[in-house]
Formats: sequence, structure tokens, C-alpha cells
Amino acid sequence: MDKRQRYGLSRRRASFAAAALLAALFLPQIAHAQNYPNKPVRLILPFGAGGVADVTARLVTERLGEKLGQRFVIENMPGAGGINAARAVLSSPADGYTLALFSNGTAISVSLFKNLTFNPVTDFVPVSSMGYFDFIFVTQASAPYPTLAEFIKAAKQKPGALNVGTINVGSTQNLAAQLFKSTAGVDVTIVPFRSSPEVLIALLRGDIQLAIENYSAVQSHIADKAAIAVSSSGPVRTTFLPDLPTVKEAGGGDFEARSWNAIFAPKGTPPDVIKTLNAALREVLESPEMKKRALDLGIEAKASSPEEILDRLKSDIDKWAEVIEHAGIAKQ
Repeated sequence: MDKRQRYGLSRRRASFAAAALLAALFLPQIAHAQNYPNKPVRLILPFGAGGVADVTARLVTERLGEKLGQRFVIENMPGAGGINAARAVLSSPADGYTLALFSNGTAISVSLFKNLTFNPVTDFVPVSSMGYFDFIFVTQASAPYPTLAEFIKAAKQKPGALNVGTINVGSTQNLAAQLFKSTAGVDVTIVPFRSSPEVLIALLRGDIQLAIENYSAVQSHIADKAAIAVSSSGPVRTTFLPDLPTVKEAGGGDFEARSWNAIFAPKGTPPDVIKTLNAALREVLESPEMKKRALDLGIEAKASSPEEILDRLKSDIDKWAEVIEHAGIAKQ
């Protein structure tokens, strides 16, 4: 064998070795993705059970499990900034069997916390949105503000005299109140409470004159006529309260505060797994039964492309960072 033949043989051997290495690296991943899911999938939530996002997640994953033939297990891991939940997901293999639920609160956490130990944009990859929901502005039924326009007028006539109640500082409701102050040009006192029931008790007692809450939290009070819904926080009117004007329509300026929840996976999750999950979510969320059940809770069940929900996350990070800075809210 001459020198040229030996060189050619050496090159062929190197090519075969490279091909074998690539196969060893990627074929198991491809086979894994094709068989996905073949065991239960965990969806880790950064808050406790019972809230709107928790209820949505349980509703959707029940149907998702039926669709994919595997059980989806919800695990609640509350903690400041969603750090506990993110740590649990990022410490698990990036194989699609441990997923994270992100929400508008995730976007807020980026600017609200000094030492957030994860980056939702670079450490995770998006799968799809699950649902979007607006907040409802409500007043006490006996209050002299049967519309948001009248509340805004009264607030301008009596600067600092009216109170707006929300849950804790840094929540989407609380930041929505800060945004409302700015866009409507009103001087009101924002009063934070530890829970939604405490907000509603304060409203019915007259301690606050306006509350900003999830529809599910105020639904029974509106039905009992103890409270009046005066506005919704989204860019367009809600499907479940179509006669209710948006804040912008009521004279609240260029206001929009819409929350959402979505599924994300740790970075490195095989693209075919993301594709499988996204396609299944689209089918589940397009179901008329699912849309109706979600709408009863004030949620618009809606899937998205991975790119769409990532863009929403990024834009909300920027939006709420500006609100937090303008309101002078100290980092936690």
C-alpha cells in the first residue's frame, strides 16, 4: 500500500469514526424524542395550589395527558421569584419530562428581585402559552362610582383621597394599579393585601374604593350584587363580560395589563419534544369544551408558537421593569 492509499484509508477511517460519534451522540436523543412521552411528565408551578394559573394547569394537563397517553403530574413549589421551581426544573435532565409553568409573574420577577438565580429567556426554551386573562376593576355596589370614568373623575377632584386595593406589592394586580395611576393621571393610594379575600373584604367594608382582581376572585360578589364590575384590563373587551368597557375606553389612558401562563422547558430539550408538546397543546386548547371551562374562570384558553410566547415574555420583562422603576418599588 503506497502513501496515497494509506492517506485515503486514514481519511475514511476518520470519517467513519466521526459518523459513529455523531450517531452515538444524537441517535439516542432522536429515539427518545420519537418515543416521547413514555413515562409521567412533571409540570412544576412556582406558587401554591388553588390560584388561577394552578387551576388552568390542572385543567389543561389532564386533557394533555389523555392526548399523549401519559400522566402529567402538577407539583407546586412556591417561593420568592419562582426560584424554587426554576431550580427544580433546571436540576432535572433536559428531556421533556420536567417542565416549568411561567406566567406574567415570571417576567416581573426579572426586575423585582436582586438575585434571581435563573434567566427565563436564556436558561429555558418556550413550548406554548396555555391561557390569557384580564383583571377586573370592581367597586362596592353602594359606592358613588358605578363606572370607572366616574371613579377617575372623583380621583382627580380629590387627589390622594381614594384607595385602590390589590394583592401583595409586585404582583401583576399591584403593578397594574401603578400603571393605572400613571396612564389615568390620578393620585390614588394603592393598598396591598396578603390575599384576594382580604382585598374583597376591604372593598365591601369601604376601606378601599376600587379593587383590581382576577375574575374568579370577584365573580361571586358580582353575581350577588355586592360589587360592581366597572372595567377590564385588557386591550379589548372580555368575552365573558362583553358589556364591560376596557380601562382605555373608560378614560384610563393607554392602559393594558393582561396576564398569561405558559409551558417552558429547560434549555437543551430536544426540538422534537417541544414540537410534540406544542402540537398536543394546540389540539387540547382548541377544544370547545376546554375553551368553555376556561372561560367560566375568566381565562382565554389559547396556544401559541414557541416564538410568540417568548416574544411576549421578553416584552413583558421590559414593560414591567419600567413600571417598577417609575413606581420606585424596591428590589426584593
